[in-house]
Amino acid sequence: MEIIGVIVAGIIIGLLGKFVAPGDKDNIPIWLTILCGIGGVIIGWFVYTAFGGNGSPGVDWTRWIVAIVVSAILVVIASTVTGRSSARR
Repeated sequence: MEIIGVIVAGIIIGLLGKFVAPGDKDNIPIWLTILCGIGGVIIGWFVYTAFGGNGSPGVDWTRWIVAIVVSAILVVIASTVTGRSSARR
């Protein structure tokens, strides 16, 4: 996939990953969400092929679901590491 395709897919997958992330994970900036999405696409596709995924004709939904799950995990990790608390003092 070309770099532009990865960036566009990363934006969409990053927002989907932020949506499916458990709890209140809205405390990270949008640019970090997009980076998590791009990383989710790249790592998710690598994991998919490592476990025997070879693609299918048309849209390969399993590969996209793996990318969304990996992106959600990266959003949770980024939220934990950045440590921006939404609680007021």
